[in-house]
Amino acid sequence: MPIRTNRGRAAVYRRLWGWPLRSPRHLAASIIIFVVLVVALGVIIPKVLDRKPSTQTAGGPSTSQQGTQVGQLPASGASLPTKEPAPSISASAAPPQADAQLVAELWAENWIKPPPDDDVNKWLTQLRPYTTEEFLAQMATIDPKNVPDKITQRVTPKKSFTSSADFEVGTDAGKVVITLVKAPDGKWRVNSYTKAG
Repeated sequence: MPIRTNRGRAAVYRRLWGWPLRSPRHLAASIIIFVVLVVALGVIIPKVLDRKPSTQTAGGPSTSQQGTQVGQLPASGASLPTKEPAPSISASAAPPQADAQLVAELWAENWIKPPPDDDVNKWLTQLRPYTTEEFLAQMATIDPKNVPDKITQRVTPKKSFTSSADFEVGTDAGKVVITLVKAPDGKWRVNSYTKAG
């Protein structure tokens, strides 16, 4: 019969796996080494995976840089279907469209006309046909009593692009800039408003 000795591959493995359990100090050292290895791998592996060869085309940005420039969303972060597109700064300029100006005028008229009982829900209902859903949610926090009482200067175009437009309107509380965006269905909707500087 063979005699078991401390020699051989199995004995070496037994000594390696048994080392952490020999004393509390060995166990603590094993845990620290394990944590350091996991953290190091967590830092190194993403850096190695991000080093893909960039295939640059003539006159175009590399595929690894697309979606990481300032002002651009990552390619994987597509906007939600319910979210209206934000005005694009890089959009090409275009003359103001008549239907965009009409929406701005109708929105301004309904904006300064809160219901007699200052009911926010009724006020939002009359603004809904001219406003993005996202902006309606923000407007739900506004008290209709705080909006201007009358329009003192008609709506005029300020800036216009193919997918967004800014219109200025004068009120008894000062000038207001209304920003419209073109929805996916092709209709113009108010996406925000700010006090003119």
